[in-house]
Amino acid sequence: MMRQAALDRVVARLAAGTLAASVLAAAPCRAQDLEPRAYAASPAGAFFLVAGLSRSTGEVLTDPTLPVKNIDATIYGVPLAAGYTFGLFGRLALITTAIPASYAEVSGEVGEEARSITRTGLVDMRTKFSVNLTGNPAVGARAFIVSPRKVIIGTSLTVVAPTGQYKDTQLINLGAHRWAFKPELGVSVPKGHWDFDGYAGVWLFTANDDFYPGGRRRSQDAVVAIQGHTSYTFRPRLWVAIDATWYHGGSARIDGADPTGELNNSRIGATLSLPLAKSQSLKVAYSSGLAVRTGSNFRTLSVGWQWLKLTK
Repeated sequence: MMRQAALDRVVARLAAGTLAASVLAAAPCRAQDLEPRAYAASPAGAFFLVAGLSRSTGEVLTDPTLPVKNIDATIYGVPLAAGYTFGLFGRLALITTAIPASYAEVSGEVGEEARSITRTGLVDMRTKFSVNLTGNPAVGARAFIVSPRKVIIGTSLTVVAPTGQYKDTQLINLGAHRWAFKPELGVSVPKGHWDFDGYAGVWLFTANDDFYPGGRRRSQDAVVAIQGHTSYTFRPRLWVAIDATWYHGGSARIDGADPTGELNNSRIGATLSLPLAKSQSLKVAYSSGLAVRTGSNFRTLSVGWQWLKLTK
């Protein structure tokens, strides 16, 4: 086990953005994630725990293509997550799993009828596996301390499992009752105190064969998602990022009928990382719709606490 002084140097150098950012991004609409430093370098053998709290208000739903108009919602999320970094054929890999719970108050119009509901329960579980293809290799904590920062190209696969609360007699649910997959390619470029990140991915969905009011088949086209982030580090573990994303697609069909309108929206936000104790950090993130053409005009404020332990 490392001496405490060496541990402190590793923790001070860690970008510490990957896991907490992914939890903060567990907003109700997953296609609109904002994750600064998602492919940042870390030592192999780092174990993370994260707890978060988020509040989203406005035109927000777990699925923004549902046939509900004039939405006004307030959704609170409490995600819990864990992650671990390890070596994979000499490259740094990371696996994270988040299990969010949520409380939602939603009002809107279905057809000509105004409705208002509340929901409390689990949201669909999310697991993400990523590996850095080039850049910093998988090394232990001691070697990580002295390794120079390099340009990183990474790839990841996010899997969302249908574990959230769902009833086919309800149009509004916390879970989507389907699987979702997001392959992604990302680039991270460090320049002194600056970090520049860009990611491109696509959300793919299986069909929901038990859609409201039961027994109907709902399918959805892919959603292309692009993110960009610029962050500045003032001192170890104290940094701020400006975040932006654009997403397009996602037309939905029920039993082969005409498709709904597709998404073509963008969002902008900011993330602040604050050092706490030697192995802890706190992240605050805010995002809002920038150009909203199809629903999903909402605002999200999130806070995430992260704890780190080095096992090697």
